[in-house]
Amino acid sequence: MRVLLAQPRGFCAGVVRAIEIVERALDQHGAPVHVRHEIVHNRRVVETLEARGARFVAELDQVPPGAVVVFSAHGVSRQVEQAARARGLPVLDATCPLVSKVHAEGRRYVDQGRTLVLVGHAGHPEVVGTLGQIPGPVHLVANAAEVALLDLPRDTPLAYVTQTTLSMDDTRATIEALQNRFPDLIGPDTRDICYATQNRQWAVRELAQQVDVLLVVGAANSSNSNRLREIGAEHGIPCYLIADATALDPAWVAGAGTVGITAGASAPESLVREVIAALDKLAPVAVSTLPGIVEDVQFKLPAVLMEASIGAVD
Repeated sequence: MRVLLAQPRGFCAGVVRAIEIVERALDQHGAPVHVRHEIVHNRRVVETLEARGARFVAELDQVPPGAVVVFSAHGVSRQVEQAARARGLPVLDATCPLVSKVHAEGRRYVDQGRTLVLVGHAGHPEVVGTLGQIPGPVHLVANAAEVALLDLPRDTPLAYVTQTTLSMDDTRATIEALQNRFPDLIGPDTRDICYATQNRQWAVRELAQQVDVLLVVGAANSSNSNRLREIGAEHGIPCYLIADATALDPAWVAGAGTVGITAGASAPESLVREVIAALDKLAPVAVSTLPGIVEDVQFKLPAVLMEASIGAVD
């Protein structure tokens, strides 16, 4: 069996940064360190950090007085930030810098007197956080059909921002619908779209053209992983989202000459290797990687963690 891997796949820089923040917090403060919500949408990552002493909580009222708390990569509302300050909780913010950039852009557009539209999925943690970061009403739309339902005059000065786990391809039709309906519309440059989301989608489109079956390693609650599975299915091949190797059904790959594997931005490479090992038990595999973009993006850690690390070296 030939196994062809997407490039890039798996962890993005924002996920790497978020996990490292929790790990360094545990190193410096000791267990437990409390994390509001899943640090990223992947059960293996969460369980690994739990084994080291991280405690994941739904809300801040579950955090003991004075305990260190980490905000997840998806970001939080200003209300959550204020609640942490009111309780005097030491906070380490693991919000992805690209998500923080969306927050800043949204506030800037509102300060300019524009009505803000957020393109995203209702209920997603990132969207909840973004809505709570904007000082004023925000109109949430998921698609072009919802743009048509906006109860706003055509000449409304409008601006839009997008959920980072949606790519340019995902948002194109919605943004075009906004442009067609509202002539006074501005939004971020396409360079501000999350590089990792777009790169992984480009890679899976290329991969889907060369395989018989596509496996997407990622969590069921991961927006970008689900989208990778949808893209594979759009190419007319069997495509399955699997949390780990235990979810692999041998019937999916029976008779397949080439099996493609990619992974969502919050899925560790160890899960990919375990899936390959599971395939190898079914039939000997030859593994290769599809040529693609090699990402070298790195995000800085919070200054307090960097300073403590430097002090430890000294």
